Amino acid sequence: MSPLGNFLWLLLGGLVVGLGYIIGGAVLCLTVVGIPFGMQAIRLGVAVLTPFGKEVVPARSQTSLKLLFDVIWILLFGWEIALSHFFLAIVLGITIVGLPFARQHLKLVPIALLPFSQELA
Repeated sequence: MSPLGNFLWLLLGGLVVGLGYIIGGAVLCLTVVGIPFGMQAIRLGVAVLTPFGKEVVPARSQTSLKLLFDVIWILLFGWEIALSHFFLAIVLGITIVGLPFARQHLKLVPIALLPFSQELA
């Protein structure tokens, strides 16, 4: 199911979401201050391209710097990204066909909110 789910995910909007993360990350990397956030956004974009068959896991190492970056991420744009994934999950969850895709968007909410503390593995 994972390869088929990932293929359908890309066709039904996952490619746009993933490219949005990657392009946004590239723009963030244009400034020295934005490089850690841009690299994280690019990593999220690559993970969002194929979410089926992956699970959310805590990051291997937790540091106070990662916590600080998570707080900055939430304040600047993380809450908006998480809300967009949540809203898309609600819209997709209305139909039976969209339920697997809604589940994937719900899986992406915690990563969109706290990307430095969690990974998609």
